[in-house]
Amino acid sequence: MSSYVLYNYFRSSTSFRARVVLELKGLVYDYKPINLLKDEQHSPEYLKLNPLGGIPTLIHDGKIIPDSMAVIEYLEEIHPSPSIMPKDFYLRARVRQVCEIVNASMHPYGNLKITKYLGQAHGYTQEQKDQWVQKWVIQGLEALEKTLPEFSGKYCFGDQVTMADVVLYPQIITCQRFHVDLSKYPTVMKVFGNLDQHPAFIKAHFSRQIDTPEELRKP
Repeated sequence: MSSYVLYNYFRSSTSFRARVVLELKGLVYDYKPINLLKDEQHSPEYLKLNPLGGIPTLIHDGKIIPDSMAVIEYLEEIHPSPSIMPKDFYLRARVRQVCEIVNASMHPYGNLKITKYLGQAHGYTQEQKDQWVQKWVIQGLEALEKTLPEFSGKYCFGDQVTMADVVLYPQIITCQRFHVDLSKYPTVMKVFGNLDQHPAFIKAHFSRQIDTPEELRKP
């Protein structure tokens, strides 16, 4: 049994963040599926681990670390090599800025509990949910497209994967799910295309997890 246990869901973008950092750092972990569509995140057992019912939650040697940003910072601190943060303090701050654009200004609007509420409380159709997500994430995409050209190489910050890439990549997959027009963001999509070929991102991809439905699975 591994010293790491990750409670997560195959299609969750925040779960992806944790999975890919574990892969980047070469850490073996036990995968514990939490099916969001069956509301398993609100079971009494899981709420003892994560009081908000969010995913992912990492267990390391009996210690509980809920929520993706806490998880990836924790993994970076206890396994600093290979690092997902630049050495330069200014660049580290700008990496965190990019993470904040995604985590605070984009991710929440496509979250399952938000889109589910829009349908149940306001009768939104899927098309209306798409429009809701598009309205808000486009602001973040525009900010990213203005920010990244100064720093990007192959990836968000030069040619080494950073925390910014870890957070960006699954958000773009979410944008694709909600039919966001991504053609206006060439720098963002260049980075996404390069990350799409990275072995750790391939292995952590939602289509290759143990709880991925057969119809969504890729080799």
